[in-house]
Amino acid sequence: MARVVRFHEHGGPDVLRIEDINIPKPDRGEVRIHVKALGLNRAEALLRSGNYIETPAFPSRLGLEAAGIVETVGEGVRDIVPGDAVSIVPPVSMVRWPAYGELVTFPAAFVVKHPPSFSWETAAAMWMQYLTAYGALIDIAKLHRNDFVVVTAASSSVGLAAIQIANMVGATPIAVTRTSVKKNALLSHGAAHVIASAEENLESRLKEITGPDGVRVVLDPVGGRIFEPLTAAMSRGGILIEYGGLSPDPTPFPLFAVLSKVLTLRGYLVHEIIGDPARLEAAKAFILDGLMSGALKPVIAKTFPFDQIVEAHRFLESNEQFGKIVVTV
Repeated sequence: MARVVRFHEHGGPDVLRIEDINIPKPDRGEVRIHVKALGLNRAEALLRSGNYIETPAFPSRLGLEAAGIVETVGEGVRDIVPGDAVSIVPPVSMVRWPAYGELVTFPAAFVVKHPPSFSWETAAAMWMQYLTAYGALIDIAKLHRNDFVVVTAASSSVGLAAIQIANMVGATPIAVTRTSVKKNALLSHGAAHVIASAEENLESRLKEITGPDGVRVVLDPVGGRIFEPLTAAMSRGGILIEYGGLSPDPTPFPLFAVLSKVLTLRGYLVHEIIGDPARLEAAKAFILDGLMSGALKPVIAKTFPFDQIVEAHRFLESNEQFGKIVVTV
């Protein structure tokens, strides 16, 4: 028996329950892990509230990221043994392989041994944010030195990861946040420029910063009205990658900007990287190299104990965090 987090109906954070259930032994190709820390993601709040791409059967579990110690392995598992310190690459289905629990089972393909120098909090906080940012900026947009890249929702864990990756390859990250409250923090965490979209004219500020070169790459999880000023400031042949839809407003299609500048507007899910073994291996190598060199370093907004998972989800939905929320087990 082990304690896990489940919910029996859709709703707010209060529907989450910590319950004791039996965790079966790992099947062939699977690994069972004693969890030490969890990384929280907005997708988990969406699943809980009934707004995610998966439809759970109740009672449902949840969670995409964890780190811990291997307890036992199933048949056919090689290179991973009991006692290894590991972290979990987010699976395609968190309903099938949930991470919120004291003891969890995952396919060995999603289990990564990590250097002992990594803390449990760091190990639990790295894969979703860096895989998402890497897949968009490096794998798809081919971000390179001297590019201007706009990162909206910049104080989120993915936003901060994108800023770090941009600096790692020599690009210039422009952070977009709603107000100037987080401006100094974003500058201190690597943003070359910060624009407060509720206080400044986004289009004119972007054109002022980038000059005739314009913005080649935009990474946006917001949508809505921001599309028009973003595309107006983009360079010919630029690419806007949309990986969310946080805005409640309709998203206009900026037809004339797209036509006149030959822009690419592309939807993106991190599952593209996770579901392709070759692309995933390239991503893991890039991220681990960056973490070992210090170019990449997860920013932890706040840490909660496992018993406070409801409070952790309330904080997740408050939009007050700067970086990643971690739960220790």
